[in-house]
Amino acid sequence: MAGGNDVAPTVRLDGRVALVTGAGSGIGAAAAVALAQAGADVVLIARTRSKLEEIAAQIEKIGGRATVIACDVTDATAIREAIGVIESLDILVNNAGGNIPEPFIEVSDEHLESLLNLNVRAAFQVAQAAVRKMLERADRRERGGAVVNVGSQMGHIGAANRTVYCMSKHALEGLTKSMAIELAPHQIRVNTVAPTFIETPMTQRFMAESGFGAWALERIPLGRMGHPAEVAAAIVFLASPAAAMITGTSLLIDGGWTAQ
Repeated sequence: MAGGNDVAPTVRLDGRVALVTGAGSGIGAAAAVALAQAGADVVLIARTRSKLEEIAAQIEKIGGRATVIACDVTDATAIREAIGVIESLDILVNNAGGNIPEPFIEVSDEHLESLLNLNVRAAFQVAQAAVRKMLERADRRERGGAVVNVGSQMGHIGAANRTVYCMSKHALEGLTKSMAIELAPHQIRVNTVAPTFIETPMTQRFMAESGFGAWALERIPLGRMGHPAEVAAAIVFLASPAAAMITGTSLLIDGGWTAQ
């Protein structure tokens, strides 16, 4: 995926294979469709097969190719086996994650373990398995590769009632930087996208809470929530030759929240 000396490097991903976790809805689904539109063959992973099949049908309708794998990313053995059977892999969109907003002093051991298991442990294990698959190709240095971890603006700031989520997303930023340094000799680039509140099923229930939606919008200078397609566009960019010199960084898609 080297950019060469092109004046306008391409964002096309023809001939590449991209894996997207949490691909059944929200940012993951939008990213999968956008990657297919850019020419990549896409492997969709999430727990619910029916949702994945809906996204695969959308991709096939636009002339793309998609493979569906129903798998829980928190099952380390299952996810390693699922990624292991993929013939070849060039791009990982490490998107699966969750949040349970609650006051710090009320966080239960169960919720703490659940979020860290999904947002940190599973993210690490998915990335590890995906990079192992990428490195199976003898021409990886020439072909290059890309990992895009889906973080959050909360990986750059703090927020009340989101201590565990913020902790987990800060951890993801550390993982991104360390992976980028270690994998650079293989020409595998690693970056994070860090969105603000995006219109997804996960955020809808938060924004519906009394007063919370107004509080959040007041802190976004652009005055609105983001759309999954806007995050997907950033993911495609970071996965593409147009971002050939970008690694170890975080692209904030936050409408200006963290600029304040």
